[in-house]
Amino acid sequence: MDLNQKTLALAAEAEASLAACFAQIDDIALHNTNKVLSAFSKYRVSEGHFSGTTGYGYDDKGRDDLERIYAEVFGTQDALVRVQFVNGTHAIGTALFGALEPGQKLVCAMGMPYDTMIQVIGIDQPRFGSLAAWGVKTEVVPLAGRMPNIDALREACADETVGAVLIQRSRGYADRISLSCAQIGALCQAVRAVNSHAYIVVDNCYGEFVEKTEPTQHGADAVVGSLIKNPGGGLAPGGAYIAGSHEYIERCAARMTVPGIGRECGATNGVNRALYQGFFMAPHTTAQALKTAHFGAALLDRLGFTVDPKPLDVRHDIIQTICFGSPEPLLQFCRGIQAGAPVDAYVTPEPWDMPGYDCPIVMAAGAFIQGASIELSCDAPMRQPYTAYMQGGLTYESGKLGILRAAQLIRSKEA
Repeated sequence: MDLNQKTLALAAEAEASLAACFAQIDDIALHNTNKVLSAFSKYRVSEGHFSGTTGYGYDDKGRDDLERIYAEVFGTQDALVRVQFVNGTHAIGTALFGALEPGQKLVCAMGMPYDTMIQVIGIDQPRFGSLAAWGVKTEVVPLAGRMPNIDALREACADETVGAVLIQRSRGYADRISLSCAQIGALCQAVRAVNSHAYIVVDNCYGEFVEKTEPTQHGADAVVGSLIKNPGGGLAPGGAYIAGSHEYIERCAARMTVPGIGRECGATNGVNRALYQGFFMAPHTTAQALKTAHFGAALLDRLGFTVDPKPLDVRHDIIQTICFGSPEPLLQFCRGIQAGAPVDAYVTPEPWDMPGYDCPIVMAAGAFIQGASIELSCDAPMRQPYTAYMQGGLTYESGKLGILRAAQLIRSKEA
């Protein structure tokens, strides 16, 4: 699709307004790149780290040192970084099973958790394999408007049976704020004021490297995330991570595999190079995604749509929401994003009943790695108020072009 002069002029206007935001993003990327490089140097990364293992995966130095590097960067004692995790939900579920025992309670600090976690926890019903079926009760702390309810959280966590608190950093498919690390720190303080033993677990998906610090440097016991989001840098072919204390990681490892095997097994099958290179690229790639989000907000705001965060807002994750108010412009935007992708640009996104969700979902994702939301993608539940959730952009240039194509497609349908 050729871009017309009206679209290009609007783009130039939007981009000119973002100079200060882009400078701040570059400063954060420089800081975080320095952290990653320092960790690589400390653990003397060399060609031998990239060879990997097969079969059982014993004595995989590349895997084991990468976990030490993650722990160093996230400010924790230990980490699991494994391609055996099928997605972020799998890793978060593992982290919660590692933290909790039958008879204990889980507190969800930010209202209802992300759609796919509801079934893992067993909030609707104690389906087989869920925390509820295992004997764990759950209390969902309601939000105070779009903000966390610290008083209600403190009251919920005073219960001695509370064994874990789940804090979701990004907004998910909810009308609420994304949390800064400082805000997560305030939630941690509220929990610790009444409960000294519960594990505070942060779903860090979409938030890594957006700030100069991570939640584990503000009081959280553990962070969990997907490698096909920020920390994979667009190169990791799959997997996820959990970072926390030695004792906690051992508990999670026993749930990741089985007790007695734990973390000792897990072949890397030739992907170590991509995992290392992706983590090296992650601060820069995250910066590209943030610039894409700012640009998308500035452009769509000028077209009259409601965006959150606003174009000049400070970001705490890479997600940008655009409220379209009706299904047609939402579908056109997703189709425009798909048309501007490097992969599968020829296909037309249609809503479908995606596993783990309670309504049809439309997804635009022309990605090199299937489902990689650090690459430019846009998805939305097909329900009121018809809000799209855009994230990613391996390069700002490609992200910008994808958004311009989507915006022009919307305007052409309105004409």
